[in-house]
Amino acid sequence: MRIPSWEIGRALGIPIRIHASWFLVFLLVTWTLSTGYLPESLPGLTPERYWAMGGLAAVLLFLSVLLHELGHSYVALHYRIPIEKITLFIFGGVAHMRKEAPTPRAEFLIALAGPAVSFVLGGLCFVFVELAEAIQRQHGLQGWIMLGALLGFVNMQLGLFNMIPGFPLDGGRVLRAGLWAWGNDFYRATKQAAVVGLGFGLLLGLVGLVVMYGAVSGGLPASMASNGGWILVIGMFLFAAALASRRQAVIRQSLATVPIRDLMVTTVTTIPSQCALDEAVNQYFQSYGYGGFPVLEDGRLVGLITVLEIQNVSPSLWPWRRVEQVMRPRSESLVIESDIPVIHAMERMAREGWDRLVVMKNEEIIGLVTHSAIVHFLQLRGSSNR
Repeated sequence: MRIPSWEIGRALGIPIRIHASWFLVFLLVTWTLSTGYLPESLPGLTPERYWAMGGLAAVLLFLSVLLHELGHSYVALHYRIPIEKITLFIFGGVAHMRKEAPTPRAEFLIALAGPAVSFVLGGLCFVFVELAEAIQRQHGLQGWIMLGALLGFVNMQLGLFNMIPGFPLDGGRVLRAGLWAWGNDFYRATKQAAVVGLGFGLLLGLVGLVVMYGAVSGGLPASMASNGGWILVIGMFLFAAALASRRQAVIRQSLATVPIRDLMVTTVTTIPSQCALDEAVNQYFQSYGYGGFPVLEDGRLVGLITVLEIQNVSPSLWPWRRVEQVMRPRSESLVIESDIPVIHAMERMAREGWDRLVVMKNEEIIGLVTHSAIVHFLQLRGSSNR
């Protein structure tokens, strides 16, 4: 089951979404602060005041995470890398970039931007604490001082943790940039950085287990058990993310060496632009079973129509609507050449929202490359490598 997320706004033109798991960690952070940290650090307040301060602190902590991701996104946009969205979830946040950095230098700067924002925020919080402490006797700023110190500490931790040189953390991306520049092989660098990420994930998991065992056995304070649990979960998350990144790098490397002509469909059925939708459904979609067809007008490619465009029209209107009225019109991104590596076709599909591209030569259709064909190719390649 796909876990939902909701858009809460935009920044730099990028949709900001909250994953359902965010609410769990928000409540956990608020509860931890309002029942433990704040009463111990600032005694004498009412429970309602502690909960309000805990909730405010949790919101500001996630605002810090969002600014961290916006740091990455700002530099990525400078290099013309589209950002699909930023998602806040249980382990922090992630900026979804639609393509990889064009150069090692770009990768290096994009990776450093997030921790740099966190370190600046942390420094500003500590400056605020120093100024507030100087005047707190006259204005009673103790609560704000505690909040500023907490935010400063967390931002510094966020920056330092992300600089761990294990992919896909920011430090791992910095490492990948260095390995990429050294060996001039992006995919090999990704696999090497992911291996380091696996190692750090395993190490964090072991540290978490040791801390939990120490807390249970009495060698450490019992309150350390929850800290050990969090370290264990973060280690497991890093290990899983690094493993997935390594597998993805292997897949992408194999697709980077295969030209489109090796897996494109060479028998292409097209639909006339003047065809009514009911005729298109009965004579093409149902008869052939394909998910989409190139659309021709006077022998020229003018667009693409898929099941999605058909579904967006009420069946009662199918006899009265023509294909040209609902198709996606031709654009440069729809057409691709046969000698281009499959990886570029896959990236374009993801970036532009196509599920198939038309392969052309001298303005003549010579084939189709589809998302399902790429998946089938990877399945066959995986079976042959067993």
